[in-house]
Amino acid sequence: MGNCCVKSEKLTAEIVPRDGARVYPTVRLHGSPKSILAAYIRFALLHRAVSLDFVETERVGGSEQEGAVTLQVGSEVVSGSRETLLRFIDARFPGPSVVGGNGREVETAPLLASLTRVQHTSMLWHVERMVRWAEDMTTRGGRKTVDPSMGTPRMEIRKFARSYSELLEIMMEHAQMEETVLFPIFDHADRGLAKAAKEEHARDLPLMNGIKEVIKSVGVLDSGSPDHQEALYSLFTRLKSLLGQCKQHFAEEEVELLPLMEALELSKEQEVSALEQCFDVMQGTHGRLLKLLLEGLPSCDAMKYLDLISKCRDKEKMESMLKMIVK
Repeated sequence: MGNCCVKSEKLTAEIVPRDGARVYPTVRLHGSPKSILAAYIRFALLHRAVSLDFVETERVGGSEQEGAVTLQVGSEVVSGSRETLLRFIDARFPGPSVVGGNGREVETAPLLASLTRVQHTSMLWHVERMVRWAEDMTTRGGRKTVDPSMGTPRMEIRKFARSYSELLEIMMEHAQMEETVLFPIFDHADRGLAKAAKEEHARDLPLMNGIKEVIKSVGVLDSGSPDHQEALYSLFTRLKSLLGQCKQHFAEEEVELLPLMEALELSKEQEVSALEQCFDVMQGTHGRLLKLLLEGLPSCDAMKYLDLISKCRDKEKMESMLKMIVK
């Protein structure tokens, strides 16, 4: 197990802390990689522009895979309950509070509705990030990057391609999750209810695949040439179209479908079983890209997602996901 570092803001378009104007001292987080408390605290710190070193320790105590967690900032050392640690973070690193309201939606809203909404939030944030990045490349017209960590324009487009491929993988598994788990539940209650949402998935796919092909074209064209500039502009406009379609599609699901989840009156056993099925369907991305998914969320939503993960009755599977988060 190595260190987990949250990088400071980058000038072009890699993932950045949401309040990246100020960089605070290095924070050392001591805890078990299987501890859900360590994962909570890691995401509470993510958007505070800190450099975070994760120091692996043996899990000690905790009835819910929490164990002992300690924060060290310079000479300050703090340990204790989740609330104690979150209050310290709020006081030490100014920003949106991570204490108030944490987890309330998960407790009151149907689990599958909460899961779907939080995934929508992350995917939209990442698509918006890709749009800004494509716009920046188009404005520069293939000239050198303003961020040395991006390398040459050709190196930058390779980073862009990798980021888009990872996002596409999450979006595809999310759609599969809805089609495999959520939509059959709705159709069982009212046949045809999810038909329009399925059609939206089919409509988005050609655009998503088309963007991937345009990225390949940008990567092989001569940087700064008219064809290269035209391809960059095409990439930017297609991503903007994808963002518009995602906003519309997600909003329709959240307004028309997800509120009906409560009316289905699933038992807690049925809800948890369906939630576990969702994680099974998304096992590929949650095994490799869960950190990316959560990094597209405000701290409070990231911790809501951890609340949902903690409901998995298969503790081995849950701990496997947690290890991917704090690595």
